[in-house]
Amino acid sequence: MSGCVFCGIVAGEVPAFRVTDEPDGVAFLDTRPVFKGHVLVVPRTHLVTLADLPPDALPGYFRLVQRIAVAVESGLGAGGTFVAMNNRVSQSVPHLHTHVVPRTKGDGLRGFFWPRTRYADDAEATEFAGRISAALA
Repeated sequence: MSGCVFCGIVAGEVPAFRVTDEPDGVAFLDTRPVFKGHVLVVPRTHLVTLADLPPDALPGYFRLVQRIAVAVESGLGAGGTFVAMNNRVSQSVPHLHTHVVPRTKGDGLRGFFWPRTRYADDAEATEFAGRISAALA
């Protein structure tokens, strides 16, 4: 897509610190990492959200994300990874991308990046679960 920086990286028109370039996607370092070694994984085609990723592309794309997560741990000696994806809200580039962030014990990153809340009671939690379950059907 014209003007999409991630499409430009995939096409080789925008410079990036590539980790890998494969049929299922391209992985490169985030230019503003949470921690050094923070990788972004993007599909080769321009898609905005996870819902836009064709079902037949899911296994290959998430296999690549999984391989990157393992490589970040082993390659950087990280204790683990934080794997995350935004869909529309807080999506700084409107092209589907998955963050793979290296983690170490005591790195200072605590929980999620947004405020946490609680359900009023089990009935409210059950209602929310039911609404999401119904939407799956």
